[in-house]
Amino acid sequence: MAEDPQPTAIVTAASKGIGAACVRELARRGYRLAIMARSQAVHDVAGEVDAMAFQGDVTNADDLEAFVAGAHEHLGRIDAVVANTGLSRDNGGYDGSFFDSTRSASVVDYDDAFWLDMFDLQFMNVVRLARLVTPVMKAQGAGAVVNISAMISKEPHQAYPSSSTMRRALDGYVKLYADRHARDGIRMNTLSPGLVSNIDWKQAQLDAVPMKRPVDPDELARVAAFLLSDDSAYITGQNILADGGFNRGV
Repeated sequence: MAEDPQPTAIVTAASKGIGAACVRELARRGYRLAIMARSQAVHDVAGEVDAMAFQGDVTNADDLEAFVAGAHEHLGRIDAVVANTGLSRDNGGYDGSFFDSTRSASVVDYDDAFWLDMFDLQFMNVVRLARLVTPVMKAQGAGAVVNISAMISKEPHQAYPSSSTMRRALDGYVKLYADRHARDGIRMNTLSPGLVSNIDWKQAQLDAVPMKRPVDPDELARVAAFLLSDDSAYITGQNILADGGFNRGV
């Protein structure tokens, strides 16, 4: 009986933070990898795990197409995808600010360019990746995708207007994708972190988390790896919170 082929995965925004942690965790679990990021540092991460490296931007459709085509040629198949984008460009909240219903800032204050930029960064990257990898996975008869989102996909926050909006839109897309492609053996889920330790959070922000600490990228990588593995074979279309209990909604 032939042995199962070594699993393969592609990871975007993989030069640092959650993306790089996912690369290292998947490599530890025996995946062959192709990784992409804008930074030159993607080559350093690739060198650690003997991965194929590609410098490109997740908001550039041509870059994504070239990356996926090169990864498929290099790896021979694509079993798993981590669709990561790195930090939101909102920049709100990282300075310790909190939602205040009396403040004058409003979602109507942002121009079209702001919203369209975030649409590309936080929504269209998944749409474009899915469009590219789905035919590959369908031909294989199996595949899994994990999108890295944020806990504000569950509870909108005035300090993160674009993320609160675009990540919620992503949840709708994931549900529709999962409904259609479960029959093809392809699963798609979303992982939504809370306060990640690669940001210098204020103590007051951490005190609002029941666990009183941020989440480490390595912890998130292990959840992502679980969602890509056969251990989660009956999970699809879900948004999994890893927020230390911050969100109160049920």
